[in-house]
Amino acid sequence: MYIVQDYSLAVIFCVVTMLCWGSWGNTQKLASKTWRYEFFYWDYVIGVLLFSLISGFTLGSIGTEGRSFLPDLAQANLASLGSAFLGGIIFNAANIFLSAAIAICGLSVAFPVGIGLALVLGVLVNYFGAAKGEPTYIFIGVALITIAIILNGLAYKKALVGTKKVSGKGILISVVAGVIMAFFYRFVAASMDMENFASPAPGKLTPYTAVFVFAIGVFVSNFLFNTLAMKHPVEGKPVSISGYFKGDMSTHLVGVLGGVIWCIGQSFSKISFPFATLIFFNLPHPVNGVENIFFFLTIFPHA
Repeated sequence: MYIVQDYSLAVIFCVVTMLCWGSWGNTQKLASKTWRYEFFYWDYVIGVLLFSLISGFTLGSIGTEGRSFLPDLAQANLASLGSAFLGGIIFNAANIFLSAAIAICGLSVAFPVGIGLALVLGVLVNYFGAAKGEPTYIFIGVALITIAIILNGLAYKKALVGTKKVSGKGILISVVAGVIMAFFYRFVAASMDMENFASPAPGKLTPYTAVFVFAIGVFVSNFLFNTLAMKHPVEGKPVSISGYFKGDMSTHLVGVLGGVIWCIGQSFSKISFPFATLIFFNLPHPVNGVENIFFFLTIFPHA
């Protein structure tokens, strides 16, 4: 499989991750002009699964180091497979709430509140669960994210003076999304050998296989979560799955593009993670500190 060996390339991959995770929501905004978010989300999860397969059979199957995609999938133990799959289920539950919040109160509120809260809580959960690395840098990242959330709230409140009220329901759903999303990362990380991509431990997954199994968890759970969202929408009337098939190809492709964009960020973050950590903090173990800084930059443009 392909492994990032160059520090500067790892930084580029992290920047791509930042851009992908900060921009996929715009595809939902684009589709929402003619398309309910519940319909958009079916295409979104297809895009996530599609790119995980493309990544596995391309970057995950070339090179001389590590295990190729299919052999790695075949040797994986049930604990690793189940952990990555569960991570996908947890993420999907959170992301459907986030999509609902975007539909209600827009990107400028839902994204910083939901994603920002997920990062703050996620760092605390992951760090205190297995303390590694330099806590100073980790909590600086947490502080920056918290500042971004507060500034975003103040800016949005100022922008709404004399126009309309902030949707309390949208903010509440954003908070729910953030709380749930805080827990998905640790399960995906537990499925991989985070300290040795070149010779991962037997039974563990490479980043490419982990992202694929994660994507399967997202896709399978969507039949439950999104069906419930369609029957019991947070806004508007219930919709039937038959409405999904009435959309034109361009509308469907916008949703697929959103999923592809997000999964590119997910894949690149996992591929570059250990090397990017060494670049910025010279840490002996990979932790969430690097991703905190990039996630701060991800949510800050929405403020």
